[in-house]
Amino acid sequence: MVEFETLASEKKEFGRNNFIEIARKKAVTDDGENVFIAISRGYFLPDGTERFKKSLTIPDDEEMRTFVADKIRDL
Repeated sequence: MVEFETLASEKKEFGRNNFIEIARKKAVTDDGENVFIAISRGYFLPDGTERFKKSLTIPDDEEMRTFVADKIRDL
């Protein structure tokens, strides 16, 4: 069984009812734990409830975070 814990997150709304969330999360299992970065796209239902559509995760290490950030800036 895996338990997920959100360590930190930031959300940016865009469009009519969409948002992007970037979060540092931790997955905890009987074998140990793993920290990663999750970039998720979601939307709000009419009652304000959040729903997530898609997600991408990357390892939480400096080299990978720098690579992704630099490539996004270069686009």
